[in-house]
Amino acid sequence: MPAVTRRGYAGPEDLRAMQSLARRIWSKASPVHVGDLAWQRFQHAGREAEWPTVLWEADGEVVAWGWISLPGELALLVDPARPGLASEVLGWFEDTASADELTVTVLDAEKHVLAALERSGYALQESAAFQSYMSRLLVDLPEPVVPGGFTVRPVGPDDLERRVAVHRTVWHPSRVTGPSYRNVMAAWPYRAELDWVVEAPDGRFAAQCLIWLDEHNAVGELEPVGTLPEFHRMGLARAVCLAALRAAHHAGAREAVVYPVIGHPKSVAALPLYRNLGFRPYARTLTFTRTRRRIPPSPGPASPEGAHRRT
Repeated sequence: MPAVTRRGYAGPEDLRAMQSLARRIWSKASPVHVGDLAWQRFQHAGREAEWPTVLWEADGEVVAWGWISLPGELALLVDPARPGLASEVLGWFEDTASADELTVTVLDAEKHVLAALERSGYALQESAAFQSYMSRLLVDLPEPVVPGGFTVRPVGPDDLERRVAVHRTVWHPSRVTGPSYRNVMAAWPYRAELDWVVEAPDGRFAAQCLIWLDEHNAVGELEPVGTLPEFHRMGLARAVCLAALRAAHHAGAREAVVYPVIGHPKSVAALPLYRNLGFRPYARTLTFTRTRRRIPPSPGPASPEGAHRRT
């Protein structure tokens, strides 16, 4: 088996390398879709210093990566064919993070990573909030229906300001800006024809649904989805998701996935929405923590009494 080397993240080309691993090992036991990486890396601008990231490679191919959100949260992806690398990623995390409590969130189906966490002394936390991984085959999709005066459509070249506005209001407080959303739109595999909105009679965008398509695996991911509060209970989220799903199916997707957070106030309507759309859960996230033992510095020579007393 080829030797493994490690190197730091150097820019957007390395994100494509990280996405290549996500695409190559994609399955219902994988926590990461190629769209996750594009959205999470580019939705905010100027955060690279907060995100130490390292790639492990073998024979020119990425086989694992770790992405820290300082001070102490880790996202990682490890090729199941190289399970030993999970412990290496966790070791790098401990050497690099600045928090005393380390947190790692993984999918319950990642058996090789779960084993490494256990070996490294991490404990499963009972959390009120977690992500439910849900999927739906893209067959028998109904036509989207919106109230009179509303229009459901993909974004156009002059829609950036309104597209950002609907996202910032739905996810307030949000760090998404015009420049950061331009970065999203420039990232692979973003497609404007899979970025859908509902336009209200007053010209505002009232709802949003962006789908990221992994053509290799024919799987689209919904991320993000939302509706302005004043337009809730009008069927707009259902309509915009159906429109985007139909567009993804037309573009070659056979299946769609979505990962709503269960137990978070902003996502209370998400589970009923996705169940109504035909999505069914197949996995969930688990959160593990570990408290590091700090080695106290050895005491120096005793100081004469009163040597540091201020007068």
